[in-house]
Amino acid sequence: MTGERMLADEPVDAAVLQSDLVYEGRVWDVRSDTVAYGDGQIVRQYVDHPGAAGVVALDEHDRVLLIQQYRHPIRLRDWEVPAGLLDVAGESPLQTAQRELAEEADLVASSWEPLVSVFTTPGGNDEIVHLFLARGLSAASVVHAREDEEADIRIEWMPLADVVAAVFAGRMRNGILATGVLAASERLRR
Repeated sequence: MTGERMLADEPVDAAVLQSDLVYEGRVWDVRSDTVAYGDGQIVRQYVDHPGAAGVVALDEHDRVLLIQQYRHPIRLRDWEVPAGLLDVAGESPLQTAQRELAEEADLVASSWEPLVSVFTTPGGNDEIVHLFLARGLSAASVVHAREDEEADIRIEWMPLADVVAAVFAGRMRNGILATGVLAASERLRR
């Protein structure tokens, strides 16, 4: 970009003066940090999250794999792309995405590309989600047992353009799904 300044998020080295564990959860924790910022101090509570990886899986007809499962905080069975926590020691985001595609949809892919990484709610948690485009899909050699919310996962294949339209129409509001399908659509357009 000649003559233009490229905008990017900028790291800030604000000293954390105190960090307290407010709540220790099964999946994530809540922390309260006192931070030296500007000429003073600020206190911020946030969810300390391990991060996640998600998959926009496209078949040979550019249909996207959607899963639907119950999400208690929103009291909905929302449509999502396969995704899961970065909760296995030593596992890269790509390996997590591959594991989640196999666990949630019993599929593997021969082609993987990074799409985008996003902070889901930077004012309230430190979660980052890494999204990947998966192509060359085939059945996994192992069918995974599912429990809890995953026990009644519903799987649908929808044309990518229809899912993008559903996002814009407000019928599908999952942020990871929206970001992933919009990024995949742009990748295919280019």
